[in-house]
Amino acid sequence: MIADYHMHTPLCRHARGTAEEYVARARELGLAEIGFSDHSPMPQYFDDWRMPVEELPLYFEWIEAARAAAGAMPVRMALEVDWIESGERWIEDLAARAPWDYLIGSVHYIGRWNFDNPAEKQGFRHPGTEEAWTQYWKLFISAARSGLFDIMGHPDIIKKFGHRPEGDLRRYYEPAIAAVAEAGVAIELNTAGLFKDVQEMYPAQDFLNLAAAAGIPLTINSDAHAPEEVGRVFPEAIALARAAGYTSLVRFAGRGRSSVPLP
Repeated sequence: MIADYHMHTPLCRHARGTAEEYVARARELGLAEIGFSDHSPMPQYFDDWRMPVEELPLYFEWIEAARAAAGAMPVRMALEVDWIESGERWIEDLAARAPWDYLIGSVHYIGRWNFDNPAEKQGFRHPGTEEAWTQYWKLFISAARSGLFDIMGHPDIIKKFGHRPEGDLRRYYEPAIAAVAEAGVAIELNTAGLFKDVQEMYPAQDFLNLAAAAGIPLTINSDAHAPEEVGRVFPEAIALARAAGYTSLVRFAGRGRSSVPLP
């Protein structure tokens, strides 16, 4: 019995399906609970793949529809929040707007460059892969240390299109692991990377091994943008987590954390 805490809704403009369809898929897979964590609003227009702040009430209605369909299965309410430098006050404002169960902190932008966007992947030519990785991990560490998040999302998403610097990547991983461990935040093993250009879950096995050794709590999530993606390849993710040394996963409710055995 496992939870899936990273799922999106059509309000983000690049997902599809109804609340009832997501719940039905979770039931089909025998998931213990689910959580919607759609892309957080920004205080003003920022990009075209998130709900505007005035649609937050529609998001709350979506969660209520999912809960009505789910019956006894818990449906958690959350956001995936972009870490933008100097954006802490807005994140604090968002955190106070609803009784969230958890907040996922994610880095999708280096400055104004949305490196996660297929339309902008040519940006790796400048500043170059090594510099992009350096900047990404600096932002990831700042986000982890902020204390604003419960889970750090898809830790090495900078590899999404297959761009990796030469050499031992632990030079990036180890400072990030230290920051996450010091902050006491969880990470996710995100299965969506297996279906991107990199064809590998987020994070890489070396990162996951270091996280397990450091005692960093773990969730396993799908990053679903459609009902059929809920719980995708979770058996493979469980095997990776076990290989890294994990024996438990964490659950969230009301921004409180508990532990359950890894299936």
